[in-house]
Amino acid sequence: MTTEKKTSTRLSKEKPSTSRMIWGTVVLVTGFLSPLLIPLVLASELCSALKSILSGLLAFGIPELFMLLAIAIFGKAGFNYLKRFISLFIRKYGPADDVSKLRYRFGLVLFCIPLFVGLLIPYVLLEIELSNEILLPLTIGTDLLLLISIFILGGNFWDKLRGLFIHKAIVTIKTEKS
Repeated sequence: MTTEKKTSTRLSKEKPSTSRMIWGTVVLVTGFLSPLLIPLVLASELCSALKSILSGLLAFGIPELFMLLAIAIFGKAGFNYLKRFISLFIRKYGPADDVSKLRYRFGLVLFCIPLFVGLLIPYVLLEIELSNEILLPLTIGTDLLLLISIFILGGNFWDKLRGLFIHKAIVTIKTEKS
């Protein structure tokens, strides 16, 4: 049994072939970029039903299919290598666990702004007619602000967010003694 364990550990750390990694990456990136073709489909002279089908596939079918195809191209060794590379990248460049009080408060402000904007927009739209030229950049901006704020808030905040989705999670508050 220990021989099998050592063999599987050794096999998971072996580097896959470069050509498989390149082709797998090309397929993976192509799949993720396929939703960008939706405006071209909508601008084409195809019938509405075909446009709807192609747009739906480009948004929800093709990216997933290409992910599965890329994993098949990577193989077990390539997929494990990719997972290890991504986890090391996130560990190196991801959010810090502990952040200063000022950084945490600044991150909370940035985190709350998109939430308030998202809550207020439906009511504002009743009073003021906003064009898509304003509404789309506002929506994209608030989404980016929310994403940036989570990185500013740090790794402990990620754990707090994760705790929201765990039924038996319990909050423990540490108090500072002066």
